[in-house]
Amino acid sequence: MPDTPARPVAAAPTPGVDLVLLGGDIGIYALARAFHEKYGTTATVVTREVAGPVADSSILRTIELGMAASEEEMIEALVKVGNDKASRPGGARPVLLANADFLVALLATHRERLSAYFHLPLLDDDVLDAVADKATFSAVCAEIDVSTPRTVVLDFTDGTAPEVPELDLGWPLVAKASRSSAYNAISFPGKRKVFEIADRPQLLDLVQRLTTAGYRDRFVLQEMIPGDDTAMLSVTAYVDTRAEVTLLGGAQVLLEEHTPGALGNPAAMFTTDLPEVFEQSVRFLKHTGYRGYANFDVKIDPRDGVAKFFEVNPRIGRNNYYMTAAGANVAEPVVADLVEDRALTRLVPHEEILYSIVPWLLLRRYLVDPDLRTRVRAIGSRRTVHPLAYSVEGIKRRAYVLAAQANQVKKFLQHYPRPSADGF
Repeated sequence: MPDTPARPVAAAPTPGVDLVLLGGDIGIYALARAFHEKYGTTATVVTREVAGPVADSSILRTIELGMAASEEEMIEALVKVGNDKASRPGGARPVLLANADFLVALLATHRERLSAYFHLPLLDDDVLDAVADKATFSAVCAEIDVSTPRTVVLDFTDGTAPEVPELDLGWPLVAKASRSSAYNAISFPGKRKVFEIADRPQLLDLVQRLTTAGYRDRFVLQEMIPGDDTAMLSVTAYVDTRAEVTLLGGAQVLLEEHTPGALGNPAAMFTTDLPEVFEQSVRFLKHTGYRGYANFDVKIDPRDGVAKFFEVNPRIGRNNYYMTAAGANVAEPVVADLVEDRALTRLVPHEEILYSIVPWLLLRRYLVDPDLRTRVRAIGSRRTVHPLAYSVEGIKRRAYVLAAQANQVKKFLQHYPRPSADGF
């Protein structure tokens, strides 16, 4: 089932709207695309490396800093861009966005300096600390009756291996960093975004490896919620400065990536209405005083049918284009809020679409439920979107998308050759 052509036609450039992005992955390109579709914006991308997702694009300009660039050098590059009003029609103040936890944390650390040049849709520091930390996320959810997996926290902050208590989470269990911004700073053999821990000796080994690597934050242990990738849900939202949720939508995940560094990132999903999950998401956002973009990871527990909230990412998420493609352009709420200073009626997706960065024949391999497979095929035949497959781009971009899809086949056959009951 080939990708259906992208429908949107780019708008004429809108005076007063400009965009600067920090980073260079698929999610960054998806944001640039959303702004280009809605406002005709040519974004400026500041990144250590101009990799495939943002290379050779006609809808953005890139500033490459080099892989050795420090965080201070990234901030200096942003300040230089902010000062360069001559390159910006009408001298518009740009919106500045990042789409990785450690980069969001970097912008927050320097918010006072950057706010002189940019619109910054960032959470307040105390809210960011509370919600971006998986160790405290469960506690916040418990306050408002939002279900999460049972959780135990190991604390490495003093530089020594924490004592591992006796656990009643069951085996296997899931282990992951409390904050990816802290985890990003260390390296060790066998490092993964998420670990499936089979038994206590394996857990003790992980604790020792983290300690040796110099990890200085908390690590979260959670019960394994049964179900494969198709039990996962994604929710995307934006909360404006008036505390109104002006963007809200979701999707059922069909397949996640399974390489060690990208485990859990959706590779395919379809938009769907999730009223109970949406209500709980809004409850969380209101309770915490949230502002800006949010992306929730949720899983339906087949044992009781309850949606279990895993985390909220303090950013829009790597796979945000599913929202734009389904009729809720993710650029509009932040522009209405910070650039135009106007209230916005909540945007929700109104079209059922298949979002996929993998070829259909590969996706089909992992859809073991025949009814779901039939439904997904029907949705995909009406509209399938790939965030990088934008019709305004040239032949180099089209070739890259084809090569990227072929590489996905290779990665899945290596890291996840056949579907499993728990998605690991």
